Amino acid sequence: MTEPTRRRRSSGRVTLQDVAREAGVSPITASRALRNERGVGSELSARVQEAVQRLGYVPDPAARALASSRSTQVAVLVPLLSNALFVDLLEAVHRTLFPAGYQTLIGVTHYDPEEEEQLLRSYLAHRPAGLLVTGFDRTEGARQLIQASGLPCVHLMEATEASGVYCAGFSQMEAGAAIAEHLLSRGRRRIAFVAAQLDPRTMQRAEGYRRVMRRAGLYDARLELLCPEQSSISLGARLFEDLLKTRTDVDAVFFCNDDLAQGGLLAAHRLGVAVPDRVAVAGFNDLAGSDQMWPALTTVRTPRAEIGEAGARMLLQLMRGELPQPSCVRLGWQVVVRESA
Repeated sequence: MTEPTRRRRSSGRVTLQDVAREAGVSPITASRALRNERGVGSELSARVQEAVQRLGYVPDPAARALASSRSTQVAVLVPLLSNALFVDLLEAVHRTLFPAGYQTLIGVTHYDPEEEEQLLRSYLAHRPAGLLVTGFDRTEGARQLIQASGLPCVHLMEATEASGVYCAGFSQMEAGAAIAEHLLSRGRRRIAFVAAQLDPRTMQRAEGYRRVMRRAGLYDARLELLCPEQSSISLGARLFEDLLKTRTDVDAVFFCNDDLAQGGLLAAHRLGVAVPDRVAVAGFNDLAGSDQMWPALTTVRTPRAEIGEAGARMLLQLMRGELPQPSCVRLGWQVVVRESA
């Protein structure tokens, strides 16, 4: 059968009616065949699928959601796509949701609560089946949007036991404290904390560092170097140089993220600063390449893929009307000790 010319909607989009006409069936039968419902014979299903291929038909998810009162989309809001941390998380979310028949609407907030609120307003208009959001820090307007939507929502990367909140993550504060305790156990006393972006999770790691240093009687606010710029290897190198120029007695540096720490190690090579003999260096997240640095980077390994999978599984339960138990999945972390500290 040659592809016929037929009147379509003004947009030119191929419709379900076009597919039904091409296959010689009713629109209802075509719809049931595309949903793989029982009762549609294999011969009819084959004709519909052949028509779909010939016409290049793509179902309209919004129309399908309206017709069935069930969306197949899940909105996922993350701070950045340039950070491997969130790429790993998104991959795990997709691998979990896609086999269950759901697609992801990915929104990037750039660590801006106002931008996140705008994205929520836009994505909620698509009537998603559920929401996956990063952390708990957001505008009051965003909180109200989530609550008013009535949609299942799971928070990623952080953990809380608050009633009615579903989340998958770990204690950023406790993980930050653990790396500070490791540096103290290696005999370091002048431990600096160097951070960029200064998002809520970074500042929770900072608080963990502060608590450990205060408990040891060694906290010095002058050893904190906090920069609002986006985290990167080049920024880490610059901050390391700045730190050693102004704090010559520093004997260890806890960088809030591995890309900063990698930059710090490269700067140490360039400056002739011995690591770890002169200055120990530690990072956070165990990003790709950290084990290949020279010396290999001591860091905190965080379970971002496991968080993405656990959060997506919780959301699937909520979208089925089930209540996940427990409501907070804590995945923990691991201090990975290598040669740099």
